[in-house]
Parts: sequence; C-alpha cells; structure tokens
Amino acid sequence: MSRSVMSKTADSVSDILVANTSAGSAAALVQTCLPRWKPGLSVPQHSEIFSDSDEGSGAALTLSLARDAMKVAAKDIAPAQEDRRQILWVQDKSAVRLTGRPYVHGLPKDLQHRLIHVEAKSPEDALFALEEGLRCRDLAFVLGEITGNPRGLNFTASRRLSLAAEKHGVPLWLVRIDAEADLSSARMRWKVTSVPSASPRWARSAPGRPTWRAELFRARAHPPGEWSLSDDGSGLIAARPHKPSISGSTVATATDHVDLVRAAGGRSLAAL
Repeated sequence: MSRSVMSKTADSVSDILVANTSAGSAAALVQTCLPRWKPGLSVPQHSEIFSDSDEGSGAALTLSLARDAMKVAAKDIAPAQEDRRQILWVQDKSAVRLTGRPYVHGLPKDLQHRLIHVEAKSPEDALFALEEGLRCRDLAFVLGEITGNPRGLNFTASRRLSLAAEKHGVPLWLVRIDAEADLSSARMRWKVTSVPSASPRWARSAPGRPTWRAELFRARAHPPGEWSLSDDGSGLIAARPHKPSISGSTVATATDHVDLVRAAGGRSLAAL
C-alpha cells in the first residue's frame, strides 16, 4: 500500500473516530440535561415492568405507579374532579398460575370496587384484550400480566399497544413476568424486586411499608437510575437504593418516621 493511500485511510479512520466521539458526547450531554425521574411527574402512555414470578413485586409496584400517574393526570385535566373510572386487569393463564389472581380486598380502597378482571387462555388472547381495553376511554388505566417472551408479543404487537394507548389516552402498564428485555415500543421500562421494609421506629417487629428496588433502564424523558420505592397507602415515596449491611442483609438508608410525624401533627411528642 502506498503512502498516499495509507494517509487517506488514516484520515478516514480519524474522521470516523471524531464523529463517533462527538455523537457520544452529544448523547451524554442530552442524557445529563434530562430531568431525573421522581414520583409526581407525568409518565408515558405505555410502560413495562419486569419482575420475577417468585414474588408479587411486579403487579404491586405497577399499581403504585399507576395510582401516582392518575393523581398527576387528575391535577392536569380536572383538579376538582376525582377519576372514578374502572380499571382493567388482564392476565394470561401462566400469570394466574404463577402469581395468582388479584385479591380485591387487598387492593387500595379507591380501586376495590372498580376492578374488571380478565383471565386469558393464551398470551395472544391477553394481547387482544389489552388492545380492546385501550380503545375504551371509560377506563382509567389498563394493567396486563404476561409471562415470558411469547412469540405474539413482538415489536409489532408492542407498537400496536403503544399507538392504541396514545390515541385513546388510556395508560397501559404491562408487567412482564420472568421475561427478557426484548424489543419493545414501551416508552418507560423498569426492572423491579422486593426488598425488606424499613422498620417503624416505635414498633420494630411491626411490618413496614411495601418497598421495592426499582431500576429504570429505559425512558425517553429521563436518564436511567435506581430507586428504593415504597408506598405508605397515600402515595409513592422514592429514596436512595437500599445498601447491604455488614451481615449481608439489606437495610434502608434512612429510618421511616413519616407515620410518627403525621400522628403528631401540631402537637408535641409528649402529648401522644
């Protein structure tokens, strides 16, 4: 190879490296400028939550995320009017076998009398029910549970769900049980596991708030991140992730005192 040819080749490689570096720097800059996710922000119409079948963290956190999104939407659309529309919960047969059916009396009180449950025989039937539900504006949101990576849930099917949710304004929260993060048009994607709750200060043996470790690994409007999320019954609370203790178990980074503060109100602690 002549020197002139080698020189041109080197220049081409250099240009490519500079272009890729510039593109990477621009992408990093855009990601840095994006607002960090927190409860109380608007969310996209189509979200996915990945969880394992040996715990109920997927559906549990999904309900908390959906209720938080409902509060945000109510403030933006009709602050003085409460959203009392029904919710649709669709499960395929494997999801019912692995995680069980929804227990109405275990749901938040504001959702107990608004649940429409559908048990589908196959993932394809579940996808059909989900898409039909998204076309009904009388639903507050649609929650789906599908196991694994069925052939029917490809990118085309995912795109159909996104378009239906965005067109009709009905949010979709799809729980992916024991699934790999394949191609999807979901605008926000989470990985979630349950973690030990922080013990209440005045009753160490009492059960704490439901708590999850949640990783946001894809979102158009937010950079990736991890949170320790908990639900006190009135709303979703985000904190730094739990840290491993010396013994190897996980503990919360801060003790939970919110119930104590609410109970005290304007009185002194001595008056309790």
